[in-house]
Amino acid sequence: MADKSLFTRYFLPISLAEGVSFLLLLCVAMPLKYAANLPAAVSVMGWVHGLLFIAYVLLALGCRYQLGWSAKRFGWVFVMSLLPTGAFFAERSVKAELAGATAAEPVAA
Repeated sequence: MADKSLFTRYFLPISLAEGVSFLLLLCVAMPLKYAANLPAAVSVMGWVHGLLFIAYVLLALGCRYQLGWSAKRFGWVFVMSLLPTGAFFAERSVKAELAGATAAEPVAA
């Protein structure tokens, strides 16, 4: 079996970055666009968030196949990416899943 940490190594930090970028887009860039008439803020932050979102979804797909996630589990992780703070919950859930998987594996002496 392939190294399970390949996708999860990148999924966890990208998940956090995607969540932060979503909040920055909603709470900083959007007010700057409408209150301060700075549409460039949304243009820049929108690109950053869009790239992180694509990376999040592709890494989640990789995790699905490497970790054996069901369609329901992948669907939950995907829906979390659509909610402003959902990526943080997805990251925490995947981290807990990995901690449980490594704790259940026997340790060679």
